[in-house]
Formats: sequence, C-alpha cells, structure tokens
Amino acid sequence: MSPRKKKASGARYSVGIDLGTSNTVVAYAPAGSNDIRVFEIEQLVGPGEVAAQPLLPSLRYHYAPDELKSEDLQLPWGEMEAPAVIGRIARTLGAQVPGRLVSSAKSWLSHAAVDRLAPILPWGAGDDVEKISPVIASASYLAHVHAAWNERFPDAPLDAQDVVLTVPASFDEGARALTLEAARMAGLETLRLLEEPQAAFYDWLFHHRETLAGELAATRLVMIVDVGGGTTDLTLIQVAMENGEPVLTRIGVGNHLMLGGDNMDLALAHLAERRLAGSDARLSAARLSQLVERCRAAKEQLLGDEAPDSASITLLGAGAKLIGGARSTDITRDEIEQIIVEGFFPKVSVDDRPGRSRGGIVEFGLPYASDPAITRHIAAFLGQHAGEARKALGVPAETLAVPDTLLLNGGVFRAGPLARRIADTLSGWRGEPVNVLANHDPDVAVARGAVAYALARGGHAPKIGGGSARSFFLLLEDDANAMRGVCVLPRGTEEGQPIHLAGRTFALTLGAPVRFHLASSVAETAYTAGELADLAAASGDFVRLPPIATVVDPRAANDGRARETPVQLTTSLTEVGTLEMHCTAVDDPAKRWLLEFQLRREAPQTDDAASEPHPALPKAIELIDRTFGAKSHDVGPKEVKRLRAQLEQTLGARDTWDIALLRELFGALFERAKKRRRSADHERLWLNLTGYCMRPGFGHPLDEWRVEQLWTLFDQGIQYSNESQIWSEWWTLWRRTAGGLPEAAQLRLLDDMAFVLQPPGTSRYRKAAGAARAGYEDMVRLAASLERVPVERKIEVGEWLLTRLKKPSENVQSWWAVGRIGARAPFYGSAHGVVPPDVAVAWLDAILALDWKKIDPAAFAAVQIARMTGDRSRDLPDEARAAVVQRLEAMGAAQAWVSMVRETVELDRADEGRVFGETLPAGLKLIR
Repeated sequence: MSPRKKKASGARYSVGIDLGTSNTVVAYAPAGSNDIRVFEIEQLVGPGEVAAQPLLPSLRYHYAPDELKSEDLQLPWGEMEAPAVIGRIARTLGAQVPGRLVSSAKSWLSHAAVDRLAPILPWGAGDDVEKISPVIASASYLAHVHAAWNERFPDAPLDAQDVVLTVPASFDEGARALTLEAARMAGLETLRLLEEPQAAFYDWLFHHRETLAGELAATRLVMIVDVGGGTTDLTLIQVAMENGEPVLTRIGVGNHLMLGGDNMDLALAHLAERRLAGSDARLSAARLSQLVERCRAAKEQLLGDEAPDSASITLLGAGAKLIGGARSTDITRDEIEQIIVEGFFPKVSVDDRPGRSRGGIVEFGLPYASDPAITRHIAAFLGQHAGEARKALGVPAETLAVPDTLLLNGGVFRAGPLARRIADTLSGWRGEPVNVLANHDPDVAVARGAVAYALARGGHAPKIGGGSARSFFLLLEDDANAMRGVCVLPRGTEEGQPIHLAGRTFALTLGAPVRFHLASSVAETAYTAGELADLAAASGDFVRLPPIATVVDPRAANDGRARETPVQLTTSLTEVGTLEMHCTAVDDPAKRWLLEFQLRREAPQTDDAASEPHPALPKAIELIDRTFGAKSHDVGPKEVKRLRAQLEQTLGARDTWDIALLRELFGALFERAKKRRRSADHERLWLNLTGYCMRPGFGHPLDEWRVEQLWTLFDQGIQYSNESQIWSEWWTLWRRTAGGLPEAAQLRLLDDMAFVLQPPGTSRYRKAAGAARAGYEDMVRLAASLERVPVERKIEVGEWLLTRLKKPSENVQSWWAVGRIGARAPFYGSAHGVVPPDVAVAWLDAILALDWKKIDPAAFAAVQIARMTGDRSRDLPDEARAAVVQRLEAMGAAQAWVSMVRETVELDRADEGRVFGETLPAGLKLIR
C-alpha cells in the first residue's frame, strides 16, 4: 500500500484548500459525512485583534521596524513570524502604506520570465523592505492555514488528513510543481491536486446530488468560466445520459490566461491615477500598488446589488504628509460599468478573436493578457474546441457549437452585471438562452468542491467520470512515415488507473537525447492497450501532440556512447492532465524510468515538415568526422580551414540553418570534442562552429542538457593559449551560449575575466589562474551578455566600461555593452535582475552626451536602456525617455526604435540580432 493510501485511510477529515490569488479558503467534512463546512481561519484583523473569518486574504504586509509591537502580533498559536503579517490586517495596512504589500503570489508562480524561487516580492519595493519569493509567499499562506487548523483540531493535524489543493486548470507543470513545493514547505507533504473549474462544478454537483438526473436532463455541454483574481480558466464538461444517469467527462481546458480581478482593479487605478497624480505624471510602483488596493474596494462596492452612485478613493500622502498630503477622487457606478463591463466583458461576435498587440501589458512585473476582453477569449476557446463541442452537443459539422449550460465561478461574478453579460453573450451566440447553473457563493465554491471531489473518490458523491476523453498512441519511429502507433492509454481510462502493455516490448535509448511522439484520438473506436493502429487510414481522427524530448538516465553513457535496453510500458493519466509512462527494464524490473507528457500545452508553431532532418545532414556529419574524427584521416591545415565552406556548400548558407539542424551539428561536434586539440586550426574551428551551432544556448528541446555538457569543457580551458584568435573564439563560444548557463557558471566566467575588464590601476580582482587571458573586446561582449549574474556585479561591469570609455582610444563598441547591461527588458534572464532605474538614468546621461552619428552603437544602447516595459519599477522617468525619443527623431532613426521607447513592443528580427551580436537561428523566436 502506498504512503498516500495509508494516510488517507486514517484521515478523520477530507479537506479542500483553495489557494487563491485574492483569498485562501478552506473547507472540510468529517470522514463518512456529507456535511461540508467552511473552515473559519483565525487571523489578525487589526493590531492585537484576532477573528475567525471564512476568507484569508492571500496577502503579506512587510511592516517597518517599530511599526507593530509584539503584542500586536499574537495569534492563538503564537506570535506571527517577523517581519510580516498575513491576511485581513495585511490588506488594511497595505492600503495605507505603499511598497510593503505582497500580492498576487499565485500569478507570479506561473510567470516563467522571472526566477520564482528568488526574493522578488513585494515587486518594486525599496531596499529597506525585506523581499521573499513567490513560493515562500504561497507557503506562508498555507502555513498559516496549517497552524490555524491544528489549533482548532489538535487531535487531527492537517498533514494527516485527506487534503486536496486546487490549482488553475491552465497551470503548466512548472507552476504545479512550485505549488506542491510551497505546500511541502508549509508541512503538507502529501496531497492531491484538483483543477479549480472542476472543483467549482463538483460543488454544484454535490448540492444537487439527489436530483442530478433531472437537473441535467436537458444539458449536453457545460462550460465553466472561472474568473479569479489573477487568471481566467475555461473548461468544457460533456454530459451524456446512460441508463437515466448523467456521465460527466471533461473535454476541453483553456490555455493559461493571466487575466482577472487584478486587471480590473488596475484599470480603475489607472483612471484614478490620472485624476490624483496632479503634478506627478506617474505614481511610483509602490504608491500605485496602494491605489490598486483602494480601487478594489471601490469596485466591489459599486458592482454590488445595492450599489451607491459613486465611491470615494483616497490616496494617502507619503512620509510626514501621510494625512495632510492625502488626495481623493470619486468614481461613479457608470464609470465602473464602462471600464469593467464594457472593457472586460464587451459584446462581441462568436467569430471575434483576441487582439494581438506587439507587446503585452506588463504591470508590477506581471505579463497580463494583451487583450482584456474575456468574451473574446471565450470565443477563441470555443473555436479551438469546436470539434469536441459538436460531438458533445450532437450537432453537424457546419453548426455553431455553443454550450447549452454555463457555470460561473470567481469573486468577480458576485457582480450581477458581469454575470449577466457572460450569459447574454453566450445566449446571443447560441440563438437561445443558455442554462445558468446557480452558484450562490463563488468565494468558497472551489474549496467546498475540493472536498466534494474527495468524497466522490470514495463513492459518497457524484464524480466527473468517464476517464480520459481520448485514446493515446505512441508513434512508432521505425515506420517510414511514423503513421502507425501503439495504443498506450485507451479512451475512458480513469485517472490513476495503471495500464500495463504486457504484450509489447520496446527498445529504450539511455544516455542520449531522444524524442517520444504521441498522438491522440477522440474517436469512439474501442482501442485496447497495446493495440497497433493505422493512423494513416483514419488520419482525420488523430491529432499529433507536442513531443517529449529528454535524456533518459544520463549516467548510462559513461563511456560517451548511448545504449539501448528492452523495456515494457505502464501508463496512467494523472489527475492534473499529464500522461505518465513508466519504462521497466525487462531483465531487471527494479530499473524503472518515468516519462511525463504534458497533454495540454499548445502545439508547436512549426509544421511537421519543418522538423524533418535536413537531407544533406549525413554528408555534413561525414565532413565533420573527417576533420574531428579518427586520427587516421589525413587532413591538412588547408582542409581544416575549408570545413566551414564545405558545410555551407552542403547545407546552404549558414544563416539559413534552422535551430533543429544547428543542434544536430552541435551533437556531431560535441561527440568529437576530444579531437579539437589536434592543432591550433582544429581548436579555433571547433570553438567557432560549436558556439555557432549552440547559440543562444536555449530555445530548443534539451538545450539545458546540451549546455550542461558543454560547460564540462570550461575547466579544461584551451590548448593553444598563445593564440589570440583562439582566445577570441573561446570567449565568443560562451557569449553565444550564455543564455543557457545558470548563475553559478556565469559568475565563474565573470570572475575569470574580471582582472582584464577592470580599469587600469584597479586592483580589486587578481589575475585568474592558468594561462594569460586575451581578447578584451570579446570579454566585454560576453560580460554584457551575462544576464543571470547579481545586479551589483552588472553595475560594477557597467561602471568599469564607463570609466574606460572616457578615454578616446577605447573601442566605441563598448557602448553596445553598456546598453545591454542597462537594458530594461532582459532577453533570457529574470526581470527582477535589471539594473535599477536611477543607475540606468546616469548611464543614459553619458550616452546622451555622445555624438550618435559618430558613435554607431550609441542610439541602440540608449533604446535598450530607455525601452518601455510598462512595469514602472523598471521603466525610466518619462523625461528621460522623452529625451531619447527626441534624439532618435532628430537623427531620423527607425520608427520601431521610437516605438520601443514610447510603448511596450516586442523586438523585431533585426533588433534581436543586434542584442545578441548576430542573428538568431531560424526557427527560434524570443517570447519575452
């Protein structure tokens, strides 16, 4: 029996936890009981004042020294841990004092453009405020719940109960893993995850469990629209009647959409800011955060059932002017409805799609959806799942497929105008009214539904059954066109049910990069596990899924060669939408390898043809092997130097090599890395080609593993250390691959160059051990490309360059490096690691003093430092950006550069090349 089952069997309670963006809610039911209750969480509601409330605001306030006394922080289980308070008191204090409130931690968990384990919150806070990571913030809310529960039920500790924790359906594997890590840090080692829209539906099912057949008799397709504080989650549930009872199957889940109540509060804050700022054109990030919290309260008041005509919003002064400097403005109910209802829930047609602006909205460091119209996102979602929806509704292909039933969840739908607008929109698309399922308390529905789900697993309540809506097939790569597949998971398989393919044996490659391709089918054909299917014969029924690329057991290739081992497969569908595949060695069942397929991410943007190997790749590998292969090849210096030209004759011009081809060539070069030291020509060429084929160190499956392998060569250094050109290629190799290097490796590189980079007369850094370093200009470009080193090291390098640039003899290309180091928008690093605006302004002043017509890199450097991100904690003051715009327009610079300083836009292809010092591989597009 597994540890999970041992724990659950002795549990006295089933517990559901909704770790929300805005509030954390807990519900529970005694074992064997259908009495689901909301657990009221004791928390500070004022200094020294404790109350038990159903909602724990998911907020932390980091108070200043001497702001609160020890007696203000007492909870029934002890004093709240310094320097933060959590819950209702955090909301109150955060609305009064700017820059100290941690909010939207859940949104940060899904934001891959920052290091979610780094201390970055409160975002934009001053150096005097202690910062924490999004994971620790989330863990602190769960730890508070844990402590409150154990205080109430000392004989039934929370970590010994049957706990279900909810997550957005659109959370990817990274965000789910970080949520589980937060739970572990809070002492909740073992629990189940459940998607929030399903939890909301489970709550409705539980309320109507006695009359469910009648309630759903006319329903064939339910759409759940869950708009929380930070995300909009969309889910489709098919309802089929069998023997007079409804059978429920989830058939569609929306993509991640960072759009919710936070965005609405922010929109109101922007309106209030224009009225309140006065002579201050733009509030600081900290004061805007304070204003957002006050606008949230006004929004809830003005969208209520008995709303007043207007509400007052007051922005307190700063410092000594806390009260006397306060300013107020009124927002009317009509303005609220215009901004929230028409802005976020406009009337649109079913054919409308979200707008695709050149840049998304970024505020407080979070990349919100560029189109705030939730109704347009719903239209796109229904278009994406039209096929499954038509089958569920039983309508022909040409018929518009709009769900007949709607369930709304999330705190925003307590506002009647918003709920009515969604229902009216779907009814208009459908041509007849949709059935809206009652959800009387959306604030607690998800937590209650998590408990109902736990009860359903035990057979005590209705369950969303039917198992997998699809059959899954592993494509056979030995087939010429990969058009045959073996069924690894039949349609209808329940979550957690293992499927063992006893009649099939596969060869699993260990110790080398491999790809596994899957296809799925929603066809009603009854496939059995292990059955071979001809995908070509029924191609319309099958959809190819994103492949998994991995290295299975990297240690298996200790001799540098991969090997194969016969295995059998056992698969299962997890409760959070991944297909797990265990590969068990036939000769030793104790050896098992786990593969996980993410079934819900978007398919690759490139078509299948683009991923086919280049037809001349074998010939290119032969050329590489002739130069870097066995010693018996009689290759002279001239032929070594001709290898690049030969590769271009074979494969086409280098700038046409796509990223897939480059990585194949990198693999061939790295396999022959030991032969790079045959001569100076060999070493110089190998470094040049390897760096070119691995640039920019990320962007293709398994690049992290490739760069990790490449980094093992760093300590070996170079053989021909007296050759300056080889040093140049050495530093260029690491510049080209820097985007794939972790912080520790980047610091090693910077430390290795520091002695040479520091200005003459500076003695902070000693000369690195080993041979003399050479290639100063290449070192500068590499140092500027190290986006993961700490901010203080970036500032140090920037100041070194500025000191050197005061001398006319210094290479003016170093201005490119200053711009790269001071850039507002990192190209692969975490957004919290940019140089502070005040430092960047000083660097910009030095660039503005130059003659841009004579110093070519100056204009681009200024654009990078003054670039508009929308995140006011990173953006430069308006006057600094205006000065850059004026200079750009005066010199007739490209309009794209002017736009980058005026508004949030993405880099174009040419500017991406300028950033990296050369064009990026075809097939790679930066997403941030």
